[in-house]
Amino acid sequence: MNSSFTITGLSTGIIRPHDPFTDRIIAAADAACGGFADGDILVLAETAVATAEGNVVRLDTITPSPRAQELAGRYHMDPRTVEVVLAESDEIVGGIPGFLLCMKQGTLLPNAGVDASNAPPGCIVPLPVDPNASAVRIKDEIAHRCHANIGVIIADSRTHAMRLGCSGVAIGCAGITSVIDDRGRCDLFGRKLEVTKRAVADNIASAAELVMGEADECTPAAIVRGLGMPIGDLVGVDTIAADECLFMGVFRNNRT
Repeated sequence: MNSSFTITGLSTGIIRPHDPFTDRIIAAADAACGGFADGDILVLAETAVATAEGNVVRLDTITPSPRAQELAGRYHMDPRTVEVVLAESDEIVGGIPGFLLCMKQGTLLPNAGVDASNAPPGCIVPLPVDPNASAVRIKDEIAHRCHANIGVIIADSRTHAMRLGCSGVAIGCAGITSVIDDRGRCDLFGRKLEVTKRAVADNIASAAELVMGEADECTPAAIVRGLGMPIGDLVGVDTIAADECLFMGVFRNNRT
């Protein structure tokens, strides 16, 4: 990878269900940096992608189950939101007031990614149904229309253990590797690295979120240019099993 790169935020205005999202992204790229170029990496906010794909839930259409009502009472949440979280989760691990800690698609996250921030009034927005497929579709559309071979990352904001605040994490990826394996390389003193892997897609997502923002910026996308990562046909974000995760492993061992 190169030693420097640029990040340009793409302002699209408010994204609504079934908006022509790729059209808006292409227009924003044209205005901000002259359009897409080979090697660019496009980072997209998951809420904007899910909203454009119509994955928006109106709370007044939800009838909470007894399980949702029980969890809502325990964790001081809207039972309708809990019902949607249950439907989106593979497993409920625990919770704190306001949040359920969930397993979904091989990752650990609050409220299964269901978010009320930047959602239309009275609605919540789950994650895109298939973030990798969304990334591939947008990558292919831009390649066809802009004649540019790019990578695409669908990014979410997550908290991390014992740290205040959120940072970016890749939940969908197309065109670039999500993790670079540095095992076998040597450190400064000639010792071979045995476990080091770089979560490059997560790092790119975090860097992009500095210009995308989390509030009313209307900047749900960014172009990372000049990084020099190879662009190809790779799809997906590498994960590990729960029993290989330090945090989940300790949690589950202490729970038994």
